[in-house]
Amino acid sequence: MNAPQGPAQPGTGKPLPHTIPEYLAQLRAALKGADPALIQDALYDAEEYLRSELAERRGESEAAVIASVAASYGAPDEVADIYRDTEVKVTRALRPPPAPPRAGAFGKLFGVMVDPRTYAAMLYLLLSLATGIFYFTWAVTGLSLSLGLSVLIVGLPFIVLFFGSVRVLSIVEGRIVETMLGERMPRRPVYTEQGQSWTARIVGMFTDPRSWSTLFYMLLMLPLGMVYFTCSVTVLALALSFVFAPLAALFGHFDVVLGGYDGPLPFWSAPLLVPLGLALLLGWMHAARGIGHLHGLMAKHLLVRARVE
Repeated sequence: MNAPQGPAQPGTGKPLPHTIPEYLAQLRAALKGADPALIQDALYDAEEYLRSELAERRGESEAAVIASVAASYGAPDEVADIYRDTEVKVTRALRPPPAPPRAGAFGKLFGVMVDPRTYAAMLYLLLSLATGIFYFTWAVTGLSLSLGLSVLIVGLPFIVLFFGSVRVLSIVEGRIVETMLGERMPRRPVYTEQGQSWTARIVGMFTDPRSWSTLFYMLLMLPLGMVYFTCSVTVLALALSFVFAPLAALFGHFDVVLGGYDGPLPFWSAPLLVPLGLALLLGWMHAARGIGHLHGLMAKHLLVRARVE
């Protein structure tokens, strides 16, 4: 004789989960194929809500609480559909105004100049040196002090606080990347079960690959920031100096050293540098967009937990 089935999810016929892990597993399966950052946010919200309801209704079983919550919060499939729809609406609302459509190779070549995302990416590359120095200093100092204090009684609390700060910084960097580079990043941290012991939480923090990949990202940001900043400043300075060469030559403030000549740039030759400067500036805009896109993908790979247990 078959065991009686519990209540089914509306519209699907699937039985409702009896435990929070089962609910999260069904929600994760329903969100299969969605952005990993969206999955992390959805699982965080669902687990936080379910555990808060379970804590408030201590006299009821976990299965009864989930069955009751499914009527208000929604079954896993319903919640997944809501998150997919909401993601589309939020993405449209937060997306910067699209650049005017331009057909043909000429339009695609110069369309980058009127795209707000281009300037956001260029600004991110310029700021990456400052953020890289901060992340690198924080990571190296924290790791050094953690190793040095590990033999003392204050070592373990310091290590826990340091790794907690790394998780917070990963969310902060994710918000910067999403705002300036347009790559979807988590808006919630990975949920930590409140019922776990402190030992289990600490072990989970150290065994989470995302903790170590975030540290690697923070260390990597310094050399990347140096490259981004150096390339940005060098190319922009060279391109703008070429563009304004006629104005500088008019006032005799554009000296060149070429071959055996060392002196001011002849005024008649200055306009010849303007097309070169514009081409250099246009090329860097395309390069900045490409670099920003690749950096966003790298940030998502290192900062987003692709699979939440």
